[in-house]
Amino acid sequence: MTKQELLKTHFGYDTFREGQEAVIDALLAGKDVLAVMPTGAGKSICYQVPALMMKGITLVISPLISLMKDQVRSLNQAGISAAYLNSSLTQGQYFTALRYAKAGRYPVIYVAPERLTTEAFLDFALSADISMIAVDEAHCVSQWGQDFRPSYLKIEEFVAQLPKRPVISAFTATATKEVREDIARLLDLRDPFCTTTGFDRENLYFAVKTPKDKYKEVHDYIMEHPDDSGIIYCLTRKLVEEVCGKLIRDGISATRYHAGLSDEERRNNQDDFIYDRCHVMVATNAFGMGIDKSDVRYVIHYNMPKNMEGYYQEAGRAGRDGDPAECILLYGGKDVVTNQYLIERGQENLEMDAATQQLIRERDQERLRQMTFYCFTHDCLREYILKYFGEYGKSYCGSCLNCQTEFEEKDITEEAGAMVRCVQSCGQRYGVNVILDTIRGASTAKIRQYHMEENPAYGDCAKIPARKLRQIFNYLVLRDYLALTDDGYTIVKLTGSSESLLDGEKHLTMKMPKEQEPKRKEKRSRLSKASAGELGEQDEPLFQRLRALRLEIAREEKIPPYMVFSDKTLIHMCILKPGNEEEMFNVTGVGRYKFEKYGKRFIDAVQNM
Repeated sequence: MTKQELLKTHFGYDTFREGQEAVIDALLAGKDVLAVMPTGAGKSICYQVPALMMKGITLVISPLISLMKDQVRSLNQAGISAAYLNSSLTQGQYFTALRYAKAGRYPVIYVAPERLTTEAFLDFALSADISMIAVDEAHCVSQWGQDFRPSYLKIEEFVAQLPKRPVISAFTATATKEVREDIARLLDLRDPFCTTTGFDRENLYFAVKTPKDKYKEVHDYIMEHPDDSGIIYCLTRKLVEEVCGKLIRDGISATRYHAGLSDEERRNNQDDFIYDRCHVMVATNAFGMGIDKSDVRYVIHYNMPKNMEGYYQEAGRAGRDGDPAECILLYGGKDVVTNQYLIERGQENLEMDAATQQLIRERDQERLRQMTFYCFTHDCLREYILKYFGEYGKSYCGSCLNCQTEFEEKDITEEAGAMVRCVQSCGQRYGVNVILDTIRGASTAKIRQYHMEENPAYGDCAKIPARKLRQIFNYLVLRDYLALTDDGYTIVKLTGSSESLLDGEKHLTMKMPKEQEPKRKEKRSRLSKASAGELGEQDEPLFQRLRALRLEIAREEKIPPYMVFSDKTLIHMCILKPGNEEEMFNVTGVGRYKFEKYGKRFIDAVQNM
């Protein structure tokens, strides 16, 4: 079959997405490839289609067991034989899979990087006809990447031992210029075809908020979107447990995922989310890489992540189906301190010398600073993200909270001076809330306990709303007029720039939201489909009927619902209302293989409404 025939038969698409065909052509011509494509852009098809057209085996090197299982399950659903080789298999299962691989049963085999140089796998690889190696999540090979894995450094060693060098392709969703250069060098890519299809995800809405009560913000959002799947990312395991526990107590269908759970519990919780038994996943960043759940409608970061690469990768797990989705980051002052702690602790066990560890630590600190800038900027959030990755978009996207909020320049000299004076007078001993409550003139238990009502700055900003004072405080931290340190709990400290604000000679201004309600963003409905046309409210019953049928089939086959058909495909069915085989093939996402399995049941459901 041709590449177009394979695309339609197995994946149900009539045309390739941006960048896919050029990558496929390069691989079929025998060229190495380095492709940077955003989450949801269809990276896997770029190596799966050539794998079906090449004579030998394609090895896909993947970092996580869950990623491999998900990809293999999706391929099997599309009528393609594939297998994975990792530590989740028993010894008997592993050697059976190798035996089938030697017999040529699998054109695509997923393997963990740790397995590459083991005796059993090398014995197989040295006698197998390996035509291509595809390195997924290729940024993991770079120590400058956000998710460096030393096991990825074994890839070059493995390739060097093969009797014939295969074509090598590397794929990642987020990589700066430096990381891209590292990938090409460490994987020894030879004159590679390089492509970056763009980092922009137009269907995603971005927002940064600084709520006084983060949990209430999350709870209220979920209650407004009760039927949607969403992910809530927390920085620590403790916070995951706390947030998930509260959601469950409040009657919300939620589950959790972090490295402190047993393998079995993580697997069961992940399945509950993927199979739509739970609508909300609360997790650390250990969750999500390679999880191809296409209908995640929102990703909420309960804390600020430590770098933009990690944030965009996690946020990008929303709206993989192309439908509108929301990415909301809830910032709090302690997030900076927690991330600084994680950066320090994260270098301890890396297989590097002290000088390299220190260099990486410094770069991580700079990444954290750039991430903090994102949380405080009043410019277009989408443009900030694109600039970070070396692209330049519009200064106004119209689809982020900042673009929908009006700002004005405000003189904050007086408030800033009061904050610095308060910190200096109390000997730099207290946290953010104590400082802000003092300058507001509050009479809390802590203010009385610490005798802060005697502080010279007490009540200096009594007429300023608390939320504005917190915005100003965050701005001072961002501009290095104040600092936060972790001395058991978060403490506010002075910096070398603090003194310039004490005498009032330094005038400081910042952009602040105007005193009016921000423009309400347009209500985002799962039925709003720019790519498949507009679905009227009258078709909502049919859409729900098709979703129910999809869930019924998924339970019968013990697979996630999105592996039957995506929401995008169901919506297109509602628009076209196919009555026969020919019309069904006009629906995006319906290929020959899936039509033979499910087509008649969906046609009947459409016609019987």
